[in-house]
Amino acid sequence: MITEHGTVTRANPEVAQIKTNRAAACEGCTGKDSCGTIHRGQEIIFEVPNTLGVQEGDSVLIGMQTKSALLLTFLVYIVPILCLVAGALTGDALAPFLGINASFLAMLLGFSFFGLAFFILHKKSAAMNRKNEYRPLLIRKTGSASPPACKPSSN
Repeated sequence: MITEHGTVTRANPEVAQIKTNRAAACEGCTGKDSCGTIHRGQEIIFEVPNTLGVQEGDSVLIGMQTKSALLLTFLVYIVPILCLVAGALTGDALAPFLGINASFLAMLLGFSFFGLAFFILHKKSAAMNRKNEYRPLLIRKTGSASPPACKPSSN
């Protein structure tokens, strides 16, 4: 599981908004601007289901299943490349039958399939954002917003 520490900035019984500092892994990621997080400088804000009843100011640990993160990575990075190659190979194979320059048709279909892959992934991302398995979740509360009340001493 991929985890990150954060602070609750806003909470209600259904949803908590968690602020974390952008990890080093995020800095090198080309998909950091489209991953569904709200960026404000070095901070990232996630909205997660409030399954632990956290309150504003609480410190929490949030996480995402590794399987889900790997699937999303595969979809964003590998699928478009596979579509590009499939389009280029299709164009190269169809060119003799259509009487068109093979390189031109390979390029045309390669870029078309590549663009189509991103269009489909963009449409699919909306559906995936609604599924909890592809969203971060609260793992545990690591600190409280306010110190516990002092008990009066009994003399």
